[in-house]
Amino acid sequence: MRQYWSLISFFPLFSGCGRSPPVMISGGRVFVLPCIQQIQRISLNTLTLNVKSDKVYTRHGVPISVTGIAQVKIQGQNKEMLATACQMFMGKSEAEISQIALETLEGHQRAIIAHLTVEEIYQDRKKFSEQVFKVASSDLVNMGIGVVSYTLKDVHDDQDYLNSLGKARTAQVQRDARIGEAQYKRDAVIREAHATQEKVSAQYVNEIEMAKAQRDYELKKAAYDIEVNTKKAESEMAYQLQVAKTKQRIEEEKMQVKVVERTQQITLQEQEISRWPRRLRLSSSTRREPWWTCCWKNCLWSATPS
Repeated sequence: MRQYWSLISFFPLFSGCGRSPPVMISGGRVFVLPCIQQIQRISLNTLTLNVKSDKVYTRHGVPISVTGIAQVKIQGQNKEMLATACQMFMGKSEAEISQIALETLEGHQRAIIAHLTVEEIYQDRKKFSEQVFKVASSDLVNMGIGVVSYTLKDVHDDQDYLNSLGKARTAQVQRDARIGEAQYKRDAVIREAHATQEKVSAQYVNEIEMAKAQRDYELKKAAYDIEVNTKKAESEMAYQLQVAKTKQRIEEEKMQVKVVERTQQITLQEQEISRWPRRLRLSSSTRREPWWTCCWKNCLWSATPS
């Protein structure tokens, strides 16, 4: 959709009288008095410019061709810039306004190319675009035109300089790539060696720790075994001692029994000995005659006649 500003100006009615100030109207409709008022329009649309600079010598004398794309428009929001644009471009078509802005941008683009080298322009396009945008904006703003954007589109030359530069850069990149690959392989081998060394060291440390743990286990086990065996030996000795004490006590009790039995025997013998005199007396008093004497006496022939 096209946008326009309308400028309405008044013609002088009398000689020597000043003109009335023009009236600026943004879009819409307005009533114009014929033969008294005049209406003129100016476009506020964004204009796309193809800024091309052919065979411009750089700082080192290398001719190159540069093409940029710029977006410009008359600033309708700023009253002062709009008034300036009306004064400069009133009655001109979009093509005429575009040509004026294009020539201004192309001049600034050429001036900046002359102060830079091919490498600076080709390798840092953003910096070049910013410089053109800054310089052109400060100049076009005095015409009431604002630069919306500027982008470097193409850089080329007819002497194969950029191609040679690209080949040199390609060779440098390839060389750097080969160097980088070699360094990467070297670093990979070094890292692998370090990793292997760390792995072996860790394995040795692990084995040492395991050996220490095994040694500590064996020492503690030996100490525990000694303690257990000592306790077992003490228990066995205590058992044997107790058995010996028990046997000794049994033997002592047996001996005491024997002593008691012997004492009793001695007592009986003494009693028996003490009875012998009495027995002898009794035996002497109650001595029996021989059997034949009894029989003789009891025989019939031995009986006396009554």
